[in-house]
Amino acid sequence: MGSTLMQRIAERSDAHITALHQRSEENAKNALSRLGLSPQLYSRDFDAMLANPAVDAVFLCSPNSSHGPQSIAALEAGKHVFCEKPCATLHADFLQQLKLAKAKPELITYVNYLMNFDTMEQRISNMTKNGDFGTITQIQVNYRHPINIDGDKAWKLSGEIMGDAIGMGIIHALSVMLNIMAANNTRPVSVFTTSNNSSVRGFEVPAIYNIQISFDNGAAGFCFGNVDQANGYDAYHNIHGTDGGLIFDSYLDRPDKVRLWSNITTDGKWIHPLDATRCPRQNLWPEDTTTPDSGDVVKHQTGACVDHFMTCVKTGEQSFLSFENSASTAEIGWAALQSAQSGQPVTLPL
Repeated sequence: MGSTLMQRIAERSDAHITALHQRSEENAKNALSRLGLSPQLYSRDFDAMLANPAVDAVFLCSPNSSHGPQSIAALEAGKHVFCEKPCATLHADFLQQLKLAKAKPELITYVNYLMNFDTMEQRISNMTKNGDFGTITQIQVNYRHPINIDGDKAWKLSGEIMGDAIGMGIIHALSVMLNIMAANNTRPVSVFTTSNNSSVRGFEVPAIYNIQISFDNGAAGFCFGNVDQANGYDAYHNIHGTDGGLIFDSYLDRPDKVRLWSNITTDGKWIHPLDATRCPRQNLWPEDTTTPDSGDVVKHQTGACVDHFMTCVKTGEQSFLSFENSASTAEIGWAALQSAQSGQPVTLPL
């Protein structure tokens, strides 16, 4: 992901890479070389890189346990922060991020919950905002996806470094669910979670989570998350509202992946918006519509994420995924861990 984001930055005419810090000097210089950049841009020391006045913004693509300390240091140094998820692996770091972000509103922050930039996810949020589903009463968004632990990525097995399986990837589904429900003018009020240990690979922390979220309108949200999954990428969605619903099943052929109905836009009939043979022309989605099930992070919406962050920096407007604006997603992650440990529901906010 780090190399991909570097490439997206290097492709732009309004920004350039001024420094690269990485644990492996060899890997860093190889990454710079692939982009035609000087190996002299390598910085052995993170704090020294932050002291460079030419650095305006920092993109953090380090191991999870580094996100909190590095983002805090960057904010203290007066830098805009693009942070890979999770924003932190320690709750104290999360609270310090919020404190600094609130004290320095001129600094743009962003947490890379990139599933929200998938065109299907954006369309669902817009449909929700427009009232196509009415009041959502039940919603399910899964995240079952095998995390790459081959070779030098074996660090992801470590609980100390990866933090937890929720932050490792399941939090993507929680972020999507919360943004859909926010478009329906609802907010989460409690979380109940159970967890299971790895059944396939050697994760040091539970790899399987079953999360139930209660919303203030009585709606229920469910997320079945599993970073130990061995057979593909499951980002299943099931939305049910008073005036419509939608199902996305990543294991079906593309024309069948999405089906929906709405009393507002489809006369209450189920349609397949990706299939021109089974969908009214006015309800058909564009052929280039993406869905969040490639399983390849390089093919996710990295260009859109970088463009969004850069636009926020230029305009001075905080992202909807800033540390403060996405705090509810992080909070649900912490609450889910507490609930799994205690066996009891956890009330929000923490």
